[in-house]
Amino acid sequence: MPKNLAIVGYGKMGRLIEQLAPDAGFSVGLKLDIDTNVNQQGITPENFRGVDVAIEFSTPHTAVANVEALCAIGVPTIVGTTGWYRELERVRGLVDQSGVGVVYSPNYSIGVNVFRRVVAEAARLLANQPEYGAWAWEVHHTAKKDAPSGTLLQLIEEMQRAGYTRRIDASSNRAGANPGTHEIGFDSTADTLTLRHTARSREGFARGALKAAQWVIGKRGLHEFGDVIFADDAKSARRPVNQ
Repeated sequence: MPKNLAIVGYGKMGRLIEQLAPDAGFSVGLKLDIDTNVNQQGITPENFRGVDVAIEFSTPHTAVANVEALCAIGVPTIVGTTGWYRELERVRGLVDQSGVGVVYSPNYSIGVNVFRRVVAEAARLLANQPEYGAWAWEVHHTAKKDAPSGTLLQLIEEMQRAGYTRRIDASSNRAGANPGTHEIGFDSTADTLTLRHTARSREGFARGALKAAQWVIGKRGLHEFGDVIFADDAKSARRPVNQ
């Protein structure tokens, strides 16, 4: 029996998620767009009766209010909207109080999340090599509202957590229909190391969000997408090694 999915924010991503939902074992029982969810009026217990999980792809200025309303009625939620992370701790408190599971991420591409780990390791290895400076760059389509992208900011944070404390020059471009390219580089007088991830379409983001939706049902608390796709790694790390 397919799980019942609600889509909150029915733009390009919402329509793609609807298209791919059956492949992930979901039927779409509810779609809310800019007209049917003014001031969260569409997020009611009546509308969400029988809904197993929601995927939220709206706008930075409506995402937090949508998540708050979804938590209030006890609906597990995948948040795909970016640009609201200054309120992350407030959202964490809302989620913990509600007792439901919520997954957020600036990027639901599995490839990007692997890329994050590669970037962090490169930053760790070069942290004590002062001759290497670093840059971070991204380009997206003209309709993307936040710049730099949430993904680029997360990559920079990963580099800093890995011990790279020197300046990281960051830049963004918005042009055409590019679904997303992120590049991290390290440069010295001797050589240049460039790491790049290029998305070919939005499909990877949609499939990742659906994967997170499968995972979050029955979970509690606020999770990042890495918790979903690297869950087996975490279990292996905790497993004792046979002597």
